[in-house]
Amino acid sequence: YEYSLHFLLATSQGHNAVIERNMSTVGKPITCKAMVARAAKQPLVCEQITVDPPKEGEVRVKVISNALCHTDIYTLDGYDPEGLFPSILGHEAGCIVESVGPGVTSVKVGDSIIPCYTPQCCEVQCVFCQSPKTNLCPKIRGTQGQGVMPDGTSRFKDSEGKPIYHFMGCSTMSEYTVVAEISCAKINPKAKLDKVCLFGCGVSTGLGAVWNTCKVEVNSTVAVFGLGAVGLAVIQGAKMAGASRIIGVDINPKKFPGAIDMGATECVNSSELGVPVQKHIAGELTDWGVDYSFDCTGNTEVMRSALECAHRGWGTSCIIGVAASGHEISTRPFQLVTGRIWKGTAFGGFKSRRDVPLLVERNLKGELPIDKYITHEFDGVDKTNDAIHALHSGECLRAVVKY
Repeated sequence: YEYSLHFLLATSQGHNAVIERNMSTVGKPITCKAMVARAAKQPLVCEQITVDPPKEGEVRVKVISNALCHTDIYTLDGYDPEGLFPSILGHEAGCIVESVGPGVTSVKVGDSIIPCYTPQCCEVQCVFCQSPKTNLCPKIRGTQGQGVMPDGTSRFKDSEGKPIYHFMGCSTMSEYTVVAEISCAKINPKAKLDKVCLFGCGVSTGLGAVWNTCKVEVNSTVAVFGLGAVGLAVIQGAKMAGASRIIGVDINPKKFPGAIDMGATECVNSSELGVPVQKHIAGELTDWGVDYSFDCTGNTEVMRSALECAHRGWGTSCIIGVAASGHEISTRPFQLVTGRIWKGTAFGGFKSRRDVPLLVERNLKGELPIDKYITHEFDGVDKTNDAIHALHSGECLRAVVKY
């Protein structure tokens, strides 16, 4: 291990800088900055933390960029039943492998990776990984939900030596983090990590809901509830799938131009209607409803509206947004008896290690542009609270923080 490694890291200016790290850090703790969530509804705290070396089946990575997702805020605001404190949030990032633990074979030092909160163990005995019907590999689900690594311990310590919880198996609001090998999607090193980090969650989820979960066909009609980044990704995916009519629904009309630009054919401000939005769509805008509807809000009342505007006889409604703890969905059973299908999706049904690299390749080829999602950029992990403020403004799709 006593040698130096040179590898390229994508910088915020979009050019490459040669970063030299002495490999004496391999197998040893690293001290770095991280934004620590000490308690719900409190600002993140920039702290010096220690990141322990990876253990068997684990990978330690240098985080190059992290995009802020509403799921991070959902947890920080105390709505996540699995939310633990103190913890290091973040799960939509682009990283470079710094070192690997024993037994790791799929990635090596210097590789570009996107950490994925939905892992893919690929083991023959994993019925989930072997099934084409799902991407929900449960290999590390139990420990991931408990905020620890697969061996039941944390790789993070604060300045007093006290452990800090992991988050969604990623914890990318830190300059360095440790993830399971089965959570690492190895991508093309030519990709700009401050762009393709978006494939770590929101954009992939929206696209996959259309392409994988619902398999929207050419000439389909679609309604999208919630025009944030995930909603726009649904619109983008629907347009690419050949949908003939895409109705965007939101209560913030400032979001409508972006939705139209992404491919929506029309937009509806549901707060200005004299009737429930589902009756407006299924009755006024259409005779019987849309072929596919998508909830991207996490609001259970909106989920019901999305279902009830789906086409009688065959309409499918997909829940993408995550509701607050304890909330339940409801509708009249007759809505399902008359042919509507209600389903949900996690990470858009993409099998992470297999599919994320393919999304990155499509982006590199110009087939899948994502730059429009990035509305705000910040430099330095300590600017993460500024990114949170931007996200709360209602005018931010994705805020990318470059470390």
